[in-house]
Amino acid sequence: MAKRVESSVRWFLVFGLFVLSAVAYLDRVNISIAGSSIAAEYHLSHVQLGWIFSAFLVGYALFQTPGGWLADRLGPRRVLTAGVLWWGIFTALTALVSTKIAFAVLLFAAVRFLLGAGEAIIYPASNQFVSRWIPSAERGIANGLIFAGVGVGAGVTPVLITQVIIRYGWRWSFWMSAVIGLIAGTAWYFVARDTPEEHSHVSVLELTHIQAGRTAKSALDGRIPWSTIFRSKEVLALTLSYFSFGYVAWIFFSWFFIYLAKVRGLDLKVSAFYTTLPFLAMAACSPVGGAISDKLTKLYGKRAGRCGIAVFGLLLTSVFLTFGSQVQSARLASVVLAGGAGALYLSQSSFWSVTADIAAGSSGSVSGFMNMGNQFGGALTASLTPAIASRFGWTTSFCVAAGLALLGAAAWLLVDPERALAPATKWSPSPEKN
Repeated sequence: MAKRVESSVRWFLVFGLFVLSAVAYLDRVNISIAGSSIAAEYHLSHVQLGWIFSAFLVGYALFQTPGGWLADRLGPRRVLTAGVLWWGIFTALTALVSTKIAFAVLLFAAVRFLLGAGEAIIYPASNQFVSRWIPSAERGIANGLIFAGVGVGAGVTPVLITQVIIRYGWRWSFWMSAVIGLIAGTAWYFVARDTPEEHSHVSVLELTHIQAGRTAKSALDGRIPWSTIFRSKEVLALTLSYFSFGYVAWIFFSWFFIYLAKVRGLDLKVSAFYTTLPFLAMAACSPVGGAISDKLTKLYGKRAGRCGIAVFGLLLTSVFLTFGSQVQSARLASVVLAGGAGALYLSQSSFWSVTADIAAGSSGSVSGFMNMGNQFGGALTASLTPAIASRFGWTTSFCVAAGLALLGAAAWLLVDPERALAPATKWSPSPEKN
């Protein structure tokens, strides 16, 4: 039986990461809601709007690995704070692009690229936090809760941003998002610490509990050589699967609102309501998937608990996307497709739990590399989805996503979650507290 711990600081900080995750998706998804207003004001086509969406994702993808590297070396506290402040500034700058500029689309793309570069640190740094603060047996639910923030942030965004746009115009939606981000980043700096040993409110029992279940840093200053990372079958398979995951997820983040409004014919307010359904499903299924993963891991091992739930979630996603795209009723289609988003997020925590387990002290770098694949998938769908839809129809766009979900499930069959990239040795940082 696990020891009862006196304090729960690690879960308070996991909640803090949940909030930062929600704010991150508020800042990135708001443009998909404001997209129609921006396109009308700047006379942009859907393809040009797709370029702007993709610019964010390219910046986000390219800076995943550097962001993880920084988190490994500087710690998640300072890196996350700097990242949140950075993306708050560039969210505000999005609203300052003038309609008088001849090539406004290029300026939008540049600002969104830099916003993506700042947001790139959040999940690699969060995974470095998880490797330092969360025992291995609790990482499924911890990652599930962190990524539930994705669903909450993206789910609140359509309703909130729509109301702001209707009342005050689309620019105010970006300024409001920026202020929320700046407040959240400042709060994180004051409450967080890089390790439990440094936090004055962590009790002795909680610290003992964390240290007993924490995977260690690797031998040479906790760093895993890049040659080892690039040759790892597990890392490459996870990256391929997460590429597929990103392709599917970003259909919802980039195009679902516009799909319901322009293709399915729902008005602005109704589209905003139904657009929240996939994100609410993500918010619910992410911690559920994490909890199931932890339970199955405890009962049957990591192969069943981490890999099994990921394969199941991705297979179920493919089924929902295939059938949902062919339903005639717009409202019923929204519900079925939302089921696909929820099924996708059943697998979410597995990606991050496995990288935290196998990479230990280099979990920021390894998970950043994996998440780079996710964002390239998202960047591809942001531009490719409208191109496929314009030529073959939206049903084909969703079926392509369903096929990639199958590819993602197959990639998990190559992953051995017990195969660490470096030997596990006990890690005992200085017990000094702030």
